[in-house]
Amino acid sequence: MTSANTPPPRGKFITFEGGEGVGKTTNVQWCADWLMERGLEVMVTREPGGTPIAELIRNKLLKAHHAESMVPMAELLLVFAARVQHLEAVILPALSQGTWVLCDRFTDSTIAYQGFGRGLDLGSIETLKNLAQGTLEPDCTLLLDAPVDVGMARARGRTAISGEDIDRFETEQMAFFERVRDGFQALAATQARFVTLDATQSLDDIQSELAIRLSLLSGL
Repeated sequence: MTSANTPPPRGKFITFEGGEGVGKTTNVQWCADWLMERGLEVMVTREPGGTPIAELIRNKLLKAHHAESMVPMAELLLVFAARVQHLEAVILPALSQGTWVLCDRFTDSTIAYQGFGRGLDLGSIETLKNLAQGTLEPDCTLLLDAPVDVGMARARGRTAISGEDIDRFETEQMAFFERVRDGFQALAATQARFVTLDATQSLDDIQSELAIRLSLLSGL
């Protein structure tokens, strides 16, 4: 136990990454429920987004279709503008209070989408990353991986069922998403915090693997 004057232990920061249609949103919530059932304080959030200002950037600028073509560097800067707001207003305060933060996408998505996908300079992205988050890194990054054709078929099926419009990123060519997947795999190969899960498995099998990882992280 901690005394009234002792700050709680820092919460864990877990990020969920992957291409379109790999099941991130479903599994983020499942992991949150698993942890909360065991008595932990948990916050679920997403990027871009997570605060009113960051959600505005997401919905009005990054996800919406525009008559004017968005310059890749403008897209990159908007992503980081939303991230700085998210970090300062939500993620860092929650972690300092001992809350576990589960985030649907973080900077690895920026590297994969804007770096590998759009072809922007990885060194420039690293500079922005350092400015935005300093030394903060996720305690664990869970990468849900599936072949691009499988993920895109799921994503389009989900959109058809929900009746939502296809967002700007989902209109990209398959080659773009292949580069994005290559980016995630390159990150996973070099970063020890990554755990790659086969997203073509059944949901029960994926969640069995997630439970093992959560047990290791939480000691529960």
